[in-house]
Amino acid sequence: MQNNELITVMGATGNTGSEITKRLLAAGHRVRALGRSRAKLAELAVAGAETVAGEATDPGFLTEAFRGSAAVYTLLPVDVTWQDYHAEVGVIGSAVVKAVRAAGVRHVVALSSLGAELPSGTGFLSSLHDQEQRWAALPGANVLLLRPGMFFESFHPALGMIEAEGVYGDSVAPDVSIPMIAARDISEVAARALAARDWSGIVVRELLGQRDLTYREVTSVLGAALGRTELPYVQFGYEAMTQALTEIGFSQNVASQHVAMTKAFNEGRVVSLGGRTAESSTPTTFEDFAGELVETSRRAT
Repeated sequence: MQNNELITVMGATGNTGSEITKRLLAAGHRVRALGRSRAKLAELAVAGAETVAGEATDPGFLTEAFRGSAAVYTLLPVDVTWQDYHAEVGVIGSAVVKAVRAAGVRHVVALSSLGAELPSGTGFLSSLHDQEQRWAALPGANVLLLRPGMFFESFHPALGMIEAEGVYGDSVAPDVSIPMIAARDISEVAARALAARDWSGIVVRELLGQRDLTYREVTSVLGAALGRTELPYVQFGYEAMTQALTEIGFSQNVASQHVAMTKAFNEGRVVSLGGRTAESSTPTTFEDFAGELVETSRRAT
């Protein structure tokens, strides 16, 4: 595969997009990095990426940004202030697919999630189901749907709660096992796929992390990294969790999406369909991530 063929990365300043961009640049690929903020893209420009700032809601902008690309990495953002999450993300999802078609892109790596096969009742994940359906209806596209488990990075806010309250809590039951994964491991898989472009049609690949974890286990690992060996996990009721999220700036609608997702976890509806294999497992442990998270937090203060 020729390294001079252009690869475009959406969300290039985010958890997965930034790492994908850096990995591709390090391997000698031409990369166009997309984001909303030109200032935030500046670091990637220095690293050698072509950077383009604009709105993902605009299919015209995306079409021009995707044009000439051998492959594109796509994802759907989350804004906790949106008043209607599914409507907002649906506009972006439709714009992305329209732009891929208009630009004639042949290979797409699309970030999805475990549970995206379910049409409803999963909160945020329902929009990923809708997006997978849009990809399936795209004529002639070769789309690799990456379905990871829960991001380790979703626990970034945990340190603030632990510091303020002396506990960690959410509406997930303490002993429900959930596949969890580091964003960098998703990025490694995505970068390799974008470079290889060795699949055809619509392909689903699950990414399950190093092992399944419960929220009780997550809390214990975070506690150990913080030197709090008896750190408790508290399960909040759904209404209490919704209220807590709105108090820290979530819209009522987005808070309800989170709670619906955690309810789906608790009811065992968001699961791996393929089961854990060597291909679906990834190397980064939560222990390693927690240590890095705590160290970064301490340096910042």
